[in-house]
Amino acid sequence: MSEFGGSPVYDAFDVDLVVKVLAHTAFSPFFTFFIPVFYYFHGARWPEPIIVIPVVYNIAISAFWFFKWYSRLYRNQGSLLFGPRRLDWGEQIVVVTGGSSGLGELIANTLAVRNVTVVVLDVKPIVTENYNITYYKCDVSKWEEVEAVSKQIIEELGHPTMLINNAGVVQGKALLELTPEDIQQTFAVNTLAHFWTLKAFLPGMIKEKAGHIINVSSVAGMVGMARLTDYNASKAALISLHESLRYELDHVYNAPGVRTTLLIAGHIMTPLFSSARHPKSFFYRFFFPSLAPVDVAKAIIAALDEQHSRVIYMPFYAHFVPLLHMFPSFLRDFAQWITGCDYALKDFVKVSGRRPEEGPAPTVAPSSKSD
Repeated sequence: MSEFGGSPVYDAFDVDLVVKVLAHTAFSPFFTFFIPVFYYFHGARWPEPIIVIPVVYNIAISAFWFFKWYSRLYRNQGSLLFGPRRLDWGEQIVVVTGGSSGLGELIANTLAVRNVTVVVLDVKPIVTENYNITYYKCDVSKWEEVEAVSKQIIEELGHPTMLINNAGVVQGKALLELTPEDIQQTFAVNTLAHFWTLKAFLPGMIKEKAGHIINVSSVAGMVGMARLTDYNASKAALISLHESLRYELDHVYNAPGVRTTLLIAGHIMTPLFSSARHPKSFFYRFFFPSLAPVDVAKAIIAALDEQHSRVIYMPFYAHFVPLLHMFPSFLRDFAQWITGCDYALKDFVKVSGRRPEEGPAPTVAPSSKSD
């Protein structure tokens, strides 16, 4: 079991695992190519249906993956023939906000193992044995601190080439229970901090016409939930910021080589939401699984490795969350009821991060391919 909320070291049986298996079998052009070949060597001949149907199916599946991949390649490279050069991790300087605990700590330690220069910005020091990690005390919600620390980083280490905006905070209170300080902290950390880090590190990336920005958002930014009014609004603002930034880089700064990746994640088993309560039924765990931090870290690092701008939806159900606003009200209410999201934070206890005595977080095995 993992220290991040007791996540198993194996893949749980849920819809994400089923989708992953289908992607490598029934929806894989390579796999389905051999189905008509199998029947051919067993005596079937064209145009018998047992040959025609698998061939047509394989053509359809191949066309889908072809257009999916090449549309992304053309969107990012402006070419259908040439992809990005292989990423040299040894030349990267990666800034991770909120990197002293939870997901950020896991990403920082994993990148450091790859011989990457990692910079952690947090109000608490990171506990780690990796000498490639440099910690700077910084409250990213305050522009003055971000500006001062960014100048120090550039002077001591060089211009960062990647920025992972991971810092986040949640209050877990109903609207009338929130104090003005709570609301200000939520937006300062979850939204304004992204503006400050972008203003500090983006100019260097634009100058080099290269770089990568990861913004960690949430499905909560696309739907409403009880006791999350401030959190949801801050994450919705981040999604809008990310989309607008992409078009500014393309059309204002003429820097399409600066990649932007948005992570829209469901519940991640980190200390931030450790006291959240979810239904324990098999149905819920199958269709709405919680995410192991290792899987999220692998997806983020794979996106950096791929060097394409994209949106990552995790887990599988996150792909359909934006459609909820088009549903009739009774279906929308049914979705709220079946997920229990309005009651998940009923007994919520706010945590501020990892304690030093908890020791360093583990790393994940290097991966160049997203799950």
